[in-house]
Amino acid sequence: FADMTALRGAALSATPAAAGKLEFSGKVRVIDGDTIDVGRARVRLHGIDAPEQDQTCTAADGRDWPCGRWVTQKVRATLEGRNATCQPRDIDRYGRTVARCLVDGQDLGAYLVRSGLAFAYVKYSTDYVGDEKSSRRAGKGLHASQLQDPAAFRRAKQPGAPAQASTGCLIKGNISSKGVRIYHSPGQRD
Repeated sequence: FADMTALRGAALSATPAAAGKLEFSGKVRVIDGDTIDVGRARVRLHGIDAPEQDQTCTAADGRDWPCGRWVTQKVRATLEGRNATCQPRDIDRYGRTVARCLVDGQDLGAYLVRSGLAFAYVKYSTDYVGDEKSSRRAGKGLHASQLQDPAAFRRAKQPGAPAQASTGCLIKGNISSKGVRIYHSPGQRD
């Protein structure tokens, strides 16, 4: 956690939803980029979203690479076996405890987003938006590549999801109000 010193002093802020729920702690076992086991509890880290293990990204040179597995490996190398303390916030539809967790007093969500290993999951929280902006500006981790939003990737894998058209141009272009020409390609986050 040497690179987490910038996050020293990150405070665990309780929310009304967490009131009355007991803090818990234990050794970390990494499941993927945003899900860990803490002791016997399966925890979905609050306010962040990471690529799925089978998700790929596109590097600047156009090559696809297994960014979901890469994120899991990075998170595992950093957190596996460490002691975490978690404050529950909710239970998700899969029965996982949604929690904000700390290791050595440092917020795991902030660390993962700031390191470019996860994104702020603004559907559920805006806690890490500033961390994501800093990481994006610096081109850290996933921000050096193009990828589909993890939530959109999960939706596309669901049974009955519309199939992507196999014909026609998949790259879309825009001209901004300032005349800047930009393009969007499949797998790009935005």
